[in-house]
Amino acid sequence: MSIAQGTLAFMAAPGTLEYATYDVPVAGPGALVMRVTRANVCGSELHIWNGKHPTKRRGGIGHEMVGVVESLGDGTTVDNTGAPLAIGDRIVVPYFQTCEHCFHCLRGEWNLCDNAYEFYGMQPEEWPHFHTSYATHYYVHPRQYVYKVPAAIPDSVAAGANCALSQVLFGIASAGFANGETLLVQGAGGLGLYATAIADQLGITTIVVDGVAARLEQAKKFGADHVINIADVPDAEERRQRILHLTDGRGPDGAIEVTGVPAAFSEGLSLLRRGGQYLVMGNLSPGVTVPYDPGFVTRKALKILHVDRYEPRYLKKALTFIENNLDNYPFEDLIDATFALSEIEEALNASAERRVTRASIAISS
Repeated sequence: MSIAQGTLAFMAAPGTLEYATYDVPVAGPGALVMRVTRANVCGSELHIWNGKHPTKRRGGIGHEMVGVVESLGDGTTVDNTGAPLAIGDRIVVPYFQTCEHCFHCLRGEWNLCDNAYEFYGMQPEEWPHFHTSYATHYYVHPRQYVYKVPAAIPDSVAAGANCALSQVLFGIASAGFANGETLLVQGAGGLGLYATAIADQLGITTIVVDGVAARLEQAKKFGADHVINIADVPDAEERRQRILHLTDGRGPDGAIEVTGVPAAFSEGLSLLRRGGQYLVMGNLSPGVTVPYDPGFVTRKALKILHVDRYEPRYLKKALTFIENNLDNYPFEDLIDATFALSEIEEALNASAERRVTRASIAISS
């Protein structure tokens, strides 16, 4: 039984986009169907689009999204806070599931679920077809978390909660960065700007490094205390001296890598103070290596924390963070270009070429 026809974009091969139309399924027991209103281009999409993902060479694309409930399956009556759900409610969902029975789920490591991508990784021709965000619809399976979106948060802002904001909230909480510390943020894209705002609210001094002047101007609006433009300071040693000067000669207490540039990893390690901690989230593509000096890391007693995905409950924390800070940071300005569903390829290419900071796909209203 179908209720409508829907359209989705999928990657036929890295760098090649196609579209398909399928019947939109009725939600099964414990599930729901969401009509997608907005989706974003995240750095993960760019890795996939450019052929840098270790396994994904074909399939649906896109994972940051917001939408409205179009159909509810039997037994689907509330979101994961217990709030009642109804047709037309605005919602956000993590793009992955927690299966609740694998090795990692049984250990409480929800972000590491072995079956997280059971549906996200399906091909578009497989029922229920709509597994990714660059589409008119999205099928929410029973073990995916669902949260209603507060009325004050616009769709363009809510879409980013799904991945970027939830990811850095989880990462910063896992690292335990705290009030009074200094944090180096490598990269002023979506994740970096969110990380800067979170650090600002925690009372952490931030130094943001990027190579795009417009991004650094945004970083200031998101609470950055200091910014360094790689284009103006291309020499790594000069950048190190500037950062030492800003940190009383010691180096920052922590650093967060959200660039996706492997060389940033080596530089980040060299900048931290003795005993500092490095949170790495941007480098996602295996197979690219950089020089690594284990003796240097040991002598400096550095701690390195790599974080993959986030615990689904952090999506609710992300919504709360946005709602509490709508007047403090220009969240809506994070989106500096809007495209239609038919313009996905242009959105991906413009993002990859850094012609836009964060692209949004307006799919329906």
